[in-house]
Amino acid sequence: MESEETHRPHPLKVTAAACDGVVVVTVSGAIDHASVGPLVQALAPGRPRVIVDMRQVSFMDSSGINALLTAHRDLTGTEGWLRLAGVPASIRRTLQITGVDTAIPSYPSLREALAA
Repeated sequence: MESEETHRPHPLKVTAAACDGVVVVTVSGAIDHASVGPLVQALAPGRPRVIVDMRQVSFMDSSGINALLTAHRDLTGTEGWLRLAGVPASIRRTLQITGVDTAIPSYPSLREALAA
């Protein structure tokens, strides 16, 4: 018999570190309405060049999409930029359906996002 634990999404973990003048925000777990706060905080204005490493994101709803679009708008409005790296296929599909992929550049790896 399966327990409730097997169906709960992984909790969201967000860390940020500077790398060659770029802030790399690493996200793991599920991004949803209840968990998006730390991501929003990590993407707050004041960091002009930001890459969100999404390799370990298991789920993202519209709350995550809105956080990314808001950060993109704020950063490009101050001559900064936002890039995504390592977006899992299921989330990349959501970004394509919503058109987010045409606004925010996405790279297969963190290394490629840093080099772009």
